[in-house]
Amino acid sequence: MHQRTPGMSRPAEWLAFLRIVVGLYFVKALWQKLELVAGVIPIPAASARWIETMPKIVARQAAENPILWYKQFLDGTVLQHPVLFAHLTAVGEAAVGIGLTLGLLNGLSSAVGLSMALAYGLATQWMSSGQRGFHFVLVALMVAFFGARAGRRWGLDGVIARRKPDSLLARRPLS
Repeated sequence: MHQRTPGMSRPAEWLAFLRIVVGLYFVKALWQKLELVAGVIPIPAASARWIETMPKIVARQAAENPILWYKQFLDGTVLQHPVLFAHLTAVGEAAVGIGLTLGLLNGLSSAVGLSMALAYGLATQWMSSGQRGFHFVLVALMVAFFGARAGRRWGLDGVIARRKPDSLLARRPLS
């Protein structure tokens, strides 16, 4: 009789599940931060509401931030160019959300998501332990999605890789 070896059950599917859930978390930017045509269809531009709100949030994050170089970045760069950073955050979050949810350009999506999670984590880490924990987990997930090429399971990256085995999406990085 064959004995079953204990181990993980369907790890690629569970990682894909996490990728999709995290993607959906970011997708909310489509309706919360992007301009909406007819109140429904998002376009790749920050809404007037987000352009007005984002600097207030960043000012609170910068106020007592103990990481001096990051506080200076928030005060001297982000808050000096609030419209640009409102557009970058809104479009970036939406793109990461779509990419992760659909498993499309997973490497790029998770790399951009990683940079955003690091930036948000540096901005908020001093505010509460919950902020530190949330962004720490988000950073770890983005690294795992990138390293595992998580878009290949239940994602468009997998469809493209199967149809075009010589494509960039079919190759593993650094292997």
